[in-house]
Amino acid sequence: MKRQRTPVHGWLILDKPHGMTSTQAVGKIRFLFNAEKAGHGGTLDPLASGLLPIALGEATKTVSHAMDGRKIYRFTATWGEERTTDDLEGDISATSANRPSRANIEAVLPRFTGEIMQTPPIYSAIKVDGERAYDLARAGETVELACRPVLIEALSLVDMPDLNHATFEVICGKGTYIRSLARDMGRALGTVAHVSMLRRVAVGPFTEAHMISLENLTELSHKADGGNAINGALLPIETVLDGIPALAIDAEQARRLRLGQPVLLRGANAPIAEDAVLVTSGGKPVGIGTIGEGTLKPKRLFNL
Repeated sequence: MKRQRTPVHGWLILDKPHGMTSTQAVGKIRFLFNAEKAGHGGTLDPLASGLLPIALGEATKTVSHAMDGRKIYRFTATWGEERTTDDLEGDISATSANRPSRANIEAVLPRFTGEIMQTPPIYSAIKVDGERAYDLARAGETVELACRPVLIEALSLVDMPDLNHATFEVICGKGTYIRSLARDMGRALGTVAHVSMLRRVAVGPFTEAHMISLENLTELSHKADGGNAINGALLPIETVLDGIPALAIDAEQARRLRLGQPVLLRGANAPIAEDAVLVTSGGKPVGIGTIGEGTLKPKRLFNL
């Protein structure tokens, strides 16, 4: 007999283990919470570990805000081998005996900071004529992906344990491929490279301090307290909306908004225009709205 799913709403910030796909992680979390709906706020490759924001219930309506947020990664580049996937999973496609010095590495970092042009890895989820690039690449087809602009806010060399490896921390915007960054840095340094370790430590407002492991979460799920222990690991829906203005309205205005009706905002301090606002009533989130000419209109409403 199929078990009855329960309405669970909020964000679970998983410390995704190495070797698990993002889809598998979402499925595991959905099972542990017995949740009706679940989705993630930005894919992590199976070989990557770290912060995977997972939205449950009505939080799935705010996933785009997580995906649009800036990310922080730590990664290790291995010099001397370029691979078909630009990480450890692929076959070796080029080699070099050259190894960059610390001075050479630090000198090239400014070239990869700011808005740069980047070609995604051919083994990526980008669609080409309706097909995923990685499916085409695995089928042996030639894949050509267009170069595109990405934003890298900061890039720093963290450690050089030996001549073959260097560890970096990068703060970047949406759509940045760390595998491409390592590949391009290797070429710029007169060698070749691939990513041998990748860990995400921040997505938007979510940081390492919010993360919980699958092991700890499983332990919480086994506690006989009616689900209070595991539900305590959830962050509120509105946590991901910290970057947008908040607007408190009264109960009658909230009722109108939930019916899809516009709300006229009065008073000298009332906002005139906003692309997106977090609307609350009685301290609880109502949804996301837009404001134009002093009128609040619903954009995404929460069914809480």
